[in-house]
Amino acid sequence: MPVSDAREMLMRATRDGYAVGAFNVTSILQLEAVLEAAVEKRSPVMIQTSVSPAKFLDPAVWVAVYRTLAARAPVPVALHLDHCTDPAFCLQCARSGFTSIMIDASQESFESNVARTREIVDACHALGGISVEGELGTVSGVEDQLKVVENEALLCDPVQAVSYVDRTGVDAFAPAIGTAHGVYATKDPKIDIARFEAIAGRLNSPSPRVPLVVHGGTGLPDATVKRLIASGGAKFNVSTNLKHVLVDTTFDYLRTHREEYDPLKIDKAVREATKRTIQGWIDLLGSAGRC
Repeated sequence: MPVSDAREMLMRATRDGYAVGAFNVTSILQLEAVLEAAVEKRSPVMIQTSVSPAKFLDPAVWVAVYRTLAARAPVPVALHLDHCTDPAFCLQCARSGFTSIMIDASQESFESNVARTREIVDACHALGGISVEGELGTVSGVEDQLKVVENEALLCDPVQAVSYVDRTGVDAFAPAIGTAHGVYATKDPKIDIARFEAIAGRLNSPSPRVPLVVHGGTGLPDATVKRLIASGGAKFNVSTNLKHVLVDTTFDYLRTHREEYDPLKIDKAVREATKRTIQGWIDLLGSAGRC
């Protein structure tokens, strides 16, 4: 399938009431596993890489592999740069062939966030076919999750969200609602779903304007994930879960095959475990069979 437009993919999810999984990968092996899972489940998918893996392999390498595999996949696949605070690197990835870019200026003042995000939106749209995601508020690390959710000043203000989307022209919007990166310290993390619903109501009612993104998917209870999708979440980011699968599967294989020196068998074990994990997410997000 040709390179896919991320905004179009996510707008369809918004209209039809499901979410697209956006899976952070650190290796080509994981990228393959994500794509295989999506093909078997007939699901659209977004492959993400954060800044460090993108630089480690080089954006051009990621794009070459992505285009090669996506060209023969019968499902929509987008390649997304996640949480980039450096405008220059955002544009490097966009020019290299990433189809979606997240400029993260959420730590700056509102006006600075708007200006920096608008700059990337204009540049990516001028290149053609490149979607831009922006964020408002603070998505914490797990150690700060309670502090953030209990301080409304760090969460996304629903009224300000409308101004942000209007002024930046982002193609996808990530509002901070108390989710966190990493593994939550509790089985019932505090997520401000009412805030998310208010933001969705202002932005996407009576008709959808911009897809909403949920960061920090790893560790959220299934019931919370489903409520966020029902409230308008169209893109779910999953990162830590895949890192644990990669490391734990590798460790377990080495522990039980200590006398074996066949890296390909380790790779196969990791790819299969990763694929099963992705398929579980696809089922939970409701994107299976959408292609």
